[in-house]
Amino acid sequence: MIHLRIVVPGAAGPGLLALLSDDPRTANLVVLPGCAVDPPGDLILLDVAREATTDVIAGLREHGLDERASIAIQDVDAIYSTAADRAEKAAPGSPDDGIVWDQVLLRARGDARSSWAYYAFMCLATLIAGIAVLTDSSVLVVGAMVVGPEFGPVAAIAVGLVLRQVHLVRSAVSLLLSGFVVAIVVTALVGLAARAAGWITAADLSADRPLTGFIWTPDRWSVVVALLAGAAGVLSLTAGRTNVLVGVFISVTTVPAAGNLGLAIALGVPDEITGAATQLGVNLAGMVLAGCLVLALQRILTRSQAAARLRARRPG
Repeated sequence: MIHLRIVVPGAAGPGLLALLSDDPRTANLVVLPGCAVDPPGDLILLDVAREATTDVIAGLREHGLDERASIAIQDVDAIYSTAADRAEKAAPGSPDDGIVWDQVLLRARGDARSSWAYYAFMCLATLIAGIAVLTDSSVLVVGAMVVGPEFGPVAAIAVGLVLRQVHLVRSAVSLLLSGFVVAIVVTALVGLAARAAGWITAADLSADRPLTGFIWTPDRWSVVVALLAGAAGVLSLTAGRTNVLVGVFISVTTVPAAGNLGLAIALGVPDEITGAATQLGVNLAGMVLAGCLVLALQRILTRSQAAARLRARRPG
């Protein structure tokens, strides 16, 4: 179930309340007249079957809620309610397949916003990846993948492209590129300092690395993994199964490639500069492409299902 908190400027008219109460896919409708302060108006609380949330929100907008109104969307992890059970049964399909497009878009906007924490995690993940490359440690590679926050803006790019949100695409691309540039520069500077201190040499990077050599040697399987990981990541976001993202994070070598690239620049190893940069580009492009394809397919399916439900509700 999804919980909606709606602030209606002024008074919620009988038509709006009828729209919500008469929909069998909603439950636990509560109206608190006049309790909203800014903007002054009524507060409406209700639970909606996940599969029907997009339809209900679209109906609210069609009813004429102006720009001053606000709709908060919250996932309900568990609810004990007979009315909620009835609402869930009234909504066709599985809750895991229900996509709340407004929620997807708002999450994407959040993932495309710049913050010091994003750059900090990018730098830390890339530095860990650099150490993993030098020590040929697959454990540290996995750690760097988990710490890296880059999938957020990657998914935001796909969402913006499919939903035609040009500003979102620009923000996400800017954040993604700037994050990697900063992380690679920091890693290169640390590599130069370590080289000056005598801790590392070019030979350490170009030595045989059986456990981490794949990071700078992209092949056909790099493309396949990037496509599969991008599809899985977007599915986990739209279906609300964020725990699946951990598996996505440790399957794509974006951050490790960035770490390898930073060290290769610092130590002057041209082959690894080219290979790591190619690996990074292949993975990012593959994830964005797969994300767009999955989102576009989901968009088509949800629209066709909504049209079928509309035809079924029409008399005759």
